[in-house]
Amino acid sequence: MSTTKLWSDEEINAHPELKSVFDDIRQVRKSDFVNNFWRALANNPKQLRNTWEQLKAVMMTEGELTPLVRELIYIAVSTANGCSYCVHSHTAAARAKGMTEGQYGELQSVIAMAAQTNALATALQVPVDAVFDLSES
Repeated sequence: MSTTKLWSDEEINAHPELKSVFDDIRQVRKSDFVNNFWRALANNPKQLRNTWEQLKAVMMTEGELTPLVRELIYIAVSTANGCSYCVHSHTAAARAKGMTEGQYGELQSVIAMAAQTNALATALQVPVDAVFDLSES
C-alpha cells in the first residue's frame, strides 16, 4: 500500500503544471500509460518535473551506453538498494529494449556475485591495491 496519494488522470488534468509533465511522459515514452511512480510524485509538482527532466537526461539521451545497458545498470543498482518497484519497472523496460532471458540470467549472476564479493571485501576490510587507487597516480 502506498504511503502517499496516487493521482488519477482526472486529477492530473485539472492541474496544468502536472498535466504538462504527464503529457511529456506520454509523448516521450510513446504510450498512454503513466506508472505509479510518477503518480506519487505528482504530490510535489516541482519534484515531479525535476525528476522527470533528470531521468530523461540520464536514461533517454544519446550517449556511450546503449539504452539496454543503462536499464541493466538501473536494475543492478535498484537490486542493491532494495527497490522492488524499480527492479520491476526497469526489468520491464529492459525487456522492451531487447533484453533476452539469457542476458537477464547473466545479469542476475553478476548482481549475486558482486553482492557476495562486496560483502566479503567489506567484512574483511581488504585494503585497496595501490594499482587500483587512482589517487596514487
